Amino acid sequence: MSTTTAPSRTSFAWRGLLMRLHFYAGVLVGPFILVAALTGVLYALTPQLESWVYSDQLRVPVTTQQLPLAKQVDAALATSPNGSLVAVRPAPGPGDTTRVLFAEKGLGESERRAVFVDPGTGRVTGDLVVYGTSGVLPLRTTLDQLHRNLMLGEPGRLYSELAASWLWVVALGGLVLWISRARNSKRIRTHGLIGVWVLVGALFLSATGLTWSAYAGENVSKLREAFSWTTPQLKMPGAGEHSEHGSSTPAAGGHGDVDNVLGIARLAGIDAKPVEIGLPTAPGGAWKVAEIGRGWPTQVDSVAVHGGEVVSSVKFADYPLAAKLTRWGIDAHMGVLFGWPNQLLLLLLGGGLVTLVVLGYRMWWKRRPTRGFGRPTPRGQWRKAPPAALIGLGAGALAVGWFVPLLGISLVAFLVIDATLGRRAKTS
Repeated sequence: MSTTTAPSRTSFAWRGLLMRLHFYAGVLVGPFILVAALTGVLYALTPQLESWVYSDQLRVPVTTQQLPLAKQVDAALATSPNGSLVAVRPAPGPGDTTRVLFAEKGLGESERRAVFVDPGTGRVTGDLVVYGTSGVLPLRTTLDQLHRNLMLGEPGRLYSELAASWLWVVALGGLVLWISRARNSKRIRTHGLIGVWVLVGALFLSATGLTWSAYAGENVSKLREAFSWTTPQLKMPGAGEHSEHGSSTPAAGGHGDVDNVLGIARLAGIDAKPVEIGLPTAPGGAWKVAEIGRGWPTQVDSVAVHGGEVVSSVKFADYPLAAKLTRWGIDAHMGVLFGWPNQLLLLLLGGGLVTLVVLGYRMWWKRRPTRGFGRPTPRGQWRKAPPAALIGLGAGALAVGWFVPLLGISLVAFLVIDATLGRRAKTS
């Protein structure tokens, strides 16, 4: 005959507090997590679709010989683009096109105009606006902006940051509640079981999402700077004020040395197939040749070429561990680190999060007060907890709320809502 130990008054109080927090976070933040999960899955699964949609620009017949890069750039310039030449991305493999990149007025941040050139014939196959270091095309750019800010610009980023800020809290809180329920009941809810399976992935998405968020991301950057965990920057001689981070504006001058510059970089160890050759950003400045391979193994080495030789370099192998983890984390979050297995994992994880939100609302709907079930946990559980523990909890909440501002602000809002509802219930 087995016996179970009744939970203490203190443990019940803590469980009650956690349950109310989990409940309010799920109800109020659930829609944000739902949208972030759905749009994130769509973004992660689009590389293959993008290759099909833009096949006319991306793919050409394989040829045995290729034109010099300078000739390919000439072909792109012959189309009279409106912008200024800033970089070249040679065709990474047989049947691929070369991208000649231009800075153009009217484009958004991190956007450039790409003219696609057949490296074998010099034929221009089209031009498209590309975004970011990954060079994603319009379809993925739209889905990226939908995931990041609902296409509402900077104010829209609050939605994704709010989702990332609360996801780890909801996930860990749900784990504690699931464990405590499993100890005292043989009934295991599907909601809790799915939550356990997606826990690690949810924590990963939350952490990596916060790294490039607006407010928490700024605090993460300050923390990395304080501990010298930042990504090393390539020194660019002759680039003036842009020597540390480059520029999207090229210097006046020709591109005739592009083949020679690439050859020098190859001899210096830039051996990835996908590379970008950046033109000097000031007269007499250096060229930048950077690997742009985001798969595994990661290839993001870069060199500066000036006067026919490599004058500075940054190797991924020399990155601080935190910088490497950041690089890997962001690429895995985007679904590009391990190729299709990475995409499949994100699909399963996103599907799990969507299911959790839907099941959570279903549980609330079935147990809503209007059906006579009452509130899942009475108010005032904090009064039963030890005062010293409450002080520690409050101090911890303040610290986390300062570092993750949207979490702190929304937590205060939850408490105000709960207190307001409590007062109404007493006066009614």
